[in-house]
Amino acid sequence: MFHVEQCKTCAEEIVPRGTMENKIKKCSTWNISQFGVENMEEPLGCYEVIVIGAGHAGVEAALASARLGCRTAMFTISLDQIANMPCNPSIGGTAKGHLVREIDALGGEMGKAADKNTLQSRMLNLGKGPAVHSLRAQIDRRAYSGYMKHAVEKQSGLDVKQCEITDIYKEDGVWHCITKLGADFSCKAVVLATGTFLGGRVYVGEVNYPSGPDGNFPATELAEALKRLGLPLRRFKTGTPARVARGSIDFSHLEVQEGDSRTVPFSYSTKKPIKNTVVCHISYTNDETKRVILENINRSPLYAGVIEGVGPRYCPSIEDKIVRFADKKRHQFFIEPCGINTEEMYLQGLSSSLPEEVQQKLYKTVPCLKNVKMIRNAYAIEYDCVDPLAMRATLEMKNFPYLYGAGQFNGSSGYEEAAAQGLIAGINAALKVQGKEPLVLSRASSYIGTLIDDLVTKGCSDPYRMMTSRSEYRLLLRQDNADERLMPTGYSLGLISGEEYEEFLLFREQKENEIKRVKNTFIAPSDGLNMCLEQAGTAPMTTGMRLSDLIKRPQVSYEMLAPFDKDRPALDYSVKEKVETEIKYEGYITRQQAQVNEMLRLENRTIPENIDYGAVYGLRLEAVEKLNKVRPANIGQASRISGVSPADVSVLLIYLSK
Repeated sequence: MFHVEQCKTCAEEIVPRGTMENKIKKCSTWNISQFGVENMEEPLGCYEVIVIGAGHAGVEAALASARLGCRTAMFTISLDQIANMPCNPSIGGTAKGHLVREIDALGGEMGKAADKNTLQSRMLNLGKGPAVHSLRAQIDRRAYSGYMKHAVEKQSGLDVKQCEITDIYKEDGVWHCITKLGADFSCKAVVLATGTFLGGRVYVGEVNYPSGPDGNFPATELAEALKRLGLPLRRFKTGTPARVARGSIDFSHLEVQEGDSRTVPFSYSTKKPIKNTVVCHISYTNDETKRVILENINRSPLYAGVIEGVGPRYCPSIEDKIVRFADKKRHQFFIEPCGINTEEMYLQGLSSSLPEEVQQKLYKTVPCLKNVKMIRNAYAIEYDCVDPLAMRATLEMKNFPYLYGAGQFNGSSGYEEAAAQGLIAGINAALKVQGKEPLVLSRASSYIGTLIDDLVTKGCSDPYRMMTSRSEYRLLLRQDNADERLMPTGYSLGLISGEEYEEFLLFREQKENEIKRVKNTFIAPSDGLNMCLEQAGTAPMTTGMRLSDLIKRPQVSYEMLAPFDKDRPALDYSVKEKVETEIKYEGYITRQQAQVNEMLRLENRTIPENIDYGAVYGLRLEAVEKLNKVRPANIGQASRISGVSPADVSVLLIYLSK
């Protein structure tokens, strides 16, 4: 008679390892039966979702999967590098701040972590319209990583493991993830969030060696396993600047960059005001810097032809800037702290792969760095990533069911882009395991939807970076209304709590009521009001007019009219901000919404998965080739494929109407 144990999660009886020929009895919590096998050898661990990688993408994927009720495991090469910031210790920036707000509205963790560990907060592009306002915060990198490490450790339903996954294969409907020590962990769905570790190789001048970022081990064997599996991998590259000692910098030569006096959080759940505790600084390269770089340009692996990977177009190295923008006299860079409890300073804008001694020499050409001491040298890193055209909008691989990609593995760059994809991949992996409909965000709903659609529809020839210019609906997709756009979705999924959602509904109601009140409120001219208007540079009133029409004047703000608006209710700043934006830009918003409606009409025209584009009479050969490669889900997506013309779209519409 065999000794019987109970499953810790469901209390069902399980025959332990080493008995009954190492076979395991079906356990409902593990959902072994849905894997399509009656009996299977007991692996070291059985999960519904496994996430490989614990960077910004992996953390969001694992948290989302576990929070949706799936038994989840997250594997990382080092527990001390969870949500690490190997490059710039900051969150947000142009368009990236939008992504963080959207992640938060869907129930992700990045915004909360950033708010808890902010050193300096700034709203970018305040001199421009609200569509491009973007929040950026300098972050304490170690504290941020520690916060995320603790978040995943205490998440119920999530096991965090320090193991290197070296092989992955599918057998009888079950994915098997094999560690370097030979342990077998099985699951229904896998999320690949390998960052720059996959086949990672570091370059510094003439020296190069296998490595992940920050001197960690690379995932070399896993890269080979994925190639054997048949994933279409290619090589990309990125780089990071040096870290230098604070005490070796002459701050008297630097411009000070202060944080905002009124700070705005990333997370809608953050109630405690964020305090700026540090300042950043600005400096510039010079002719001497340029001379040092050009004299040693042959020692750069990028220009010596040693690096085969494609680098990020919008974040070039300093040597790349010098060569590409030869007529430019100087290049701006920023000196930013890496944390409160460290003397490391980050040289944003000075990434390089030149030899260490050349790096030291070029830094010392800048007056503030005349006596600089490098703590960590700059380097370039080359890595494997997948062609995103191999994925669906759910981030599932087209030819590999239950296998998902996220972050830099998908060909993107940036912590925020990674976290956004990780969240969606984790959500969709969990939903598929549970037999539920997937989550697909449209371009009209979010920057996240735009990011994913760009990747899976257009692909990328270099690391993809999110920018406001990539969205054709950016006036609708402002960072201030991410909650209105996405929080109902987060709540319906179960990632937003009832308390958070009730608070959101109250805010939305307050905004709608105030817009209605302002549109129905007439204000009469007065000496005080006209004086205020003239001081603002706009014409005085001669007759009464709606308060909303007055706010639409470019020179007039909602807050400016407060002394003359006697019935105005007390409202939170975020509510007032939304009221002003929606009133002032009402005409543009209405026009853009009409464009969205037309786009959604095309999105609703689905295309059968098994369609033979070669049999569609009238399609150009280029269109057939591109359509066969991308396999768009609908006419809207087809229309955005490079090489598919409006005439091709018309042919498709006619064909589908038959």
